[in-house]
Amino acid sequence: MGKKRIVIHGAAGRMGQRLIALAAADPQWEIVGALESASHPQLGKDAGEIAGVGPLQLPLASALPEADVVIDFSVPEATAALAKVCAKQSVPLVTATTGLQETQLQAVQDAAGKIAVLWAPSMSLLVNLTMKLAEMAGAALKEYESGVDVEIIERHHRFKEDAPSGTALRFGQLIAAAMDMKQHRHGREGQTGPRSSDEIGYHAVRIGNNPGEHTILFGLLGETLELQVSATNRDAYASGALAAARFLVDQPAGWYGMNDVLGF
Repeated sequence: MGKKRIVIHGAAGRMGQRLIALAAADPQWEIVGALESASHPQLGKDAGEIAGVGPLQLPLASALPEADVVIDFSVPEATAALAKVCAKQSVPLVTATTGLQETQLQAVQDAAGKIAVLWAPSMSLLVNLTMKLAEMAGAALKEYESGVDVEIIERHHRFKEDAPSGTALRFGQLIAAAMDMKQHRHGREGQTGPRSSDEIGYHAVRIGNNPGEHTILFGLLGETLELQVSATNRDAYASGALAAARFLVDQPAGWYGMNDVLGF
């Protein structure tokens, strides 16, 4: 099998740079595009130099070339616009952009009617495995008669713009579905009264250059289960995104997630 042509959207960002670096070192990929907005100040500069791996003869551009797959780590409005372009040009799309508003998410979902689209709030293989474990724990504890307290603590770098993280919210969605919980509480302050047994609590920490850490707590009377997954650098997400791209490149049109990549 020959090389697959890959495009990185958001190539000058922190995640985009790591994707450029890892894909450039992987013989199964040919990077044919490194994209940013048309007003980006580094447009035209070599993406390899931006990523710190030396010149790749790959200028930062704004137009999607012919390709076999696109990986997107950008901002919601850019992701929604990219999904429409990918659908028009029949290019599968892997995206991990979070904070999508309803209309933006709908644009991405609409594209899945024409192309293969894989969306996940985290591309980390271990985060997605932990999500499966959290679902299993929630289902097993659902009928515990004294109640189960669920808290989600997430830590990220000071530059992250959304809170809680999309990954933390996804953990909450999965656990809520497994345990039939209805309330989602974001932080606590003041005289809150006794904790409801029908809520999931979220707590967002922003500190230093932490690339991502999630702790899921299941509290019973007398004992606690803690699931924790953490990244030491962004390569965890970049490697997972490349694994997702390898999976998606030959899939038919449709909506996919990391569970499909992991075979769950």
